[in-house]
Amino acid sequence: MSEPRPYKIPRSVLVVIHTPALEVLMIERADDPGSWQSVTGSVDHPDEALAQTARREVAEETGITGGALRDWQLHYDYEIYARYRHRYAPGVTHNTEHVFSLCVEPGTPVTLNPREHLAWRWLPWPEAAELCFSPSNARAIRRLPEVTAAPP
Repeated sequence: MSEPRPYKIPRSVLVVIHTPALEVLMIERADDPGSWQSVTGSVDHPDEALAQTARREVAEETGITGGALRDWQLHYDYEIYARYRHRYAPGVTHNTEHVFSLCVEPGTPVTLNPREHLAWRWLPWPEAAELCFSPSNARAIRRLPEVTAAPP
């Protein structure tokens, strides 16, 4: 018999993966077909560095291990959708999501984790923002041109 999964920690990352031309990688959730997003994921343990979480989640969800990671020094606090609350300890209703971007070369291979995602596509940033089911993810994608224009 397998051990029960530990509760997720309500501290996560959002990683907007993009090319220098601001084509954004969008991935479709396996647990909610039709819902498209960027890479997201919670820290594995309270001491895990956010940049480490970002790199780990990108590798786990897309197979991408390279690229220039940028911490936006921005976070969103939001209410966890009711359909996902069972993943968190009883009484946990909000999450803090830290925003990163990852610039990769055009043609970077994508290998999805089939337990998490069904499909992927590259879209110009305005189209990617429109496709997002998550308001915080869409806001981050809309900020991509201004963030990438600023020095790191």
